[in-house]
Amino acid sequence: MKPPVGAYVVDTRSGRIGIVMGHEGPYVQLRPYGGGREWDAHPGAVRHATPAERLRAATAYANARSRGEVP
Repeated sequence: MKPPVGAYVVDTRSGRIGIVMGHEGPYVQLRPYGGGREWDAHPGAVRHATPAERLRAATAYANARSRGEVP
C-alpha cells in the first residue's frame, strides 16, 4: 500500500499512528501525530487509521500537551 501524503496510518510493526510525510525509496515516511521525529515504515506494514485510532492519538497528544510534555 502506498498511502497518499497527509493520510493517517498505523505502522503495524510498532503500533504507532503517524501522518504520511512522503515516500523515499521503498519506504513510507511517517511523523507522529502532533509532530516529532519521522520514521520509515515498510509500505506493506502500514494501514489506514480508523477514526477511533485518530481520536485516540489526538487525545493522547492533547493530554501530553496539557502536562507540558510536548510543546
